Amino acid sequence: MSQQGILFLCATPIGNLEDITLRVLRILREVDLIAAEDTRHTRKLLAHYDIHTPMVSYREHNRRQMGRHLLNLLAAGLKVALVSDAGMPGISDPGEELVSLAIGRGIPVVPLPGPNAALAALVASGLPTSSFCFEGFLPAAAGARRRKLQELKGERRTIIFYEAPHRLLECLSDMADIFGERQVAVARELTKKYEEIWRGTLPRAVEHFRLQSPRGEFTLVVAGAREGEVADTRDESWLGLSLQEHVALLQARGMGKKEAIREVARQRGMPRRDVYNQVVRDSGANS
Repeated sequence: MSQQGILFLCATPIGNLEDITLRVLRILREVDLIAAEDTRHTRKLLAHYDIHTPMVSYREHNRRQMGRHLLNLLAAGLKVALVSDAGMPGISDPGEELVSLAIGRGIPVVPLPGPNAALAALVASGLPTSSFCFEGFLPAAAGARRRKLQELKGERRTIIFYEAPHRLLECLSDMADIFGERQVAVARELTKKYEEIWRGTLPRAVEHFRLQSPRGEFTLVVAGAREGEVADTRDESWLGLSLQEHVALLQARGMGKKEAIREVARQRGMPRRDVYNQVVRDSGANS
């Protein structure tokens, strides 16, 4: 009978190469194969520590084919180390699927803890750490992103997000529009030379990053909802109404038209411009 294979989940540095653990270095030397999200990126890490273990690419675009190949190797008794570009594999990357498949095949999965951007940002944020949730990357499309944020508006726990630099300002603007004056910590380039953690309210964050072009990878830590905000999210009297009817309902409750359009956009998780254009169009068609 062949020796049983093992899938090792190896946390790698999120910036500073010194953050890798001695155990991870040992395992990367001892395994039969390293499955890396980006072999070019991981090769620099291996070269720095003089590690010469064979390596293959396991990423989003080849995860099904390569996943089957890796499972066959594990089933045959090989030991495989899974690494992401940075941090713990299996978080916001295709490693999640490989872990699930390995467990389904009865293959041991061994986590080797280490650097993680979400937890590093959380503990340095100054926001509550006793209860939190991790949401990863928000949808890239504006409408889907706003709908997701609307779903999270009543979340009482501290919320952690990842975001790319080219979407940071749009993301912060949507958060400010939907979450309001909440506190946020915006961490970039954690453990690297230009590490920075900006702290303040969401509206102030929008102002700051409008003036300072976002660079690097970002982790956002946002304060959870207060009691009044949670109660506000339970108003679903608008369900089943058209956009125009929804605006009219809020106007009947005393809001001006612009304020009503803004609130409809917030409640439905839509861009205000889309609500405005459709309401104006429908009004013109009915006149």
